[in-house]
Amino acid sequence: MIPLLGPSDPFPPVEQAQDELGGLLAAGCNLSSERLLDAYRRGIFPWGTVEEFPLWYSPDPRMVLFPEEFRLSRSLHKTLKSGRFEVRFDTRFADIIDACSTTPRRGQGGTWISPDMQAAYTQLHELGWAHSVETYVEGDLVGGLYGLAIGRMFYGESMFARRTDASKVAFAHLIRYLSQHHIAMIDCQMRTEHLASLGGREIPRNEFLSRLRTLTASNAQPGRWSADPLPSTA
Repeated sequence: MIPLLGPSDPFPPVEQAQDELGGLLAAGCNLSSERLLDAYRRGIFPWGTVEEFPLWYSPDPRMVLFPEEFRLSRSLHKTLKSGRFEVRFDTRFADIIDACSTTPRRGQGGTWISPDMQAAYTQLHELGWAHSVETYVEGDLVGGLYGLAIGRMFYGESMFARRTDASKVAFAHLIRYLSQHHIAMIDCQMRTEHLASLGGREIPRNEFLSRLRTLTASNAQPGRWSADPLPSTA
């Protein structure tokens, strides 16, 4: 039985997540900024809805990527050096999340990024917690990603590409930014072959939570990411 949470109900212990349901822990509650930040600090994230109730997950194992383990392929390195893409941070967050919500996904008939989700994460962006990395060609937005930063932890949410390698270029610049700012782990949530090809790997949930408690205890404050630290051609 999956608990149905009221507005002020606490999350159940993550050990109660249903592994056979992909780590489904609970349903209900709301998508307020306070609730979302509390969830992420506990290793819980929302993914989809049922009858307009958010569904909350905490899978075991957990897919993560450590910035120092990022795999930069020769082809992507060549693309980065070409300067074909311009990269910006936090300038068009709403457009990025909207594009992620409308991009077709292989094996998926729809999107989990509902209008309520878009509004909730846009509010987190306005508060300085959620961030976007954007790739452009001749001024046109062609790819990017968004996620949250809490302390020394980054939680990746979604990405899209309208040109070959556009999202990978955004991810490579994200890795550079996180490394420069001493953010030590990226939560990738669930395993995909694409993330594994970039260096992501699964770790047990208890290890993930142990690392999470340390990394989110950092005094790093929320705020806008104003610039990419390295030029696109680096």
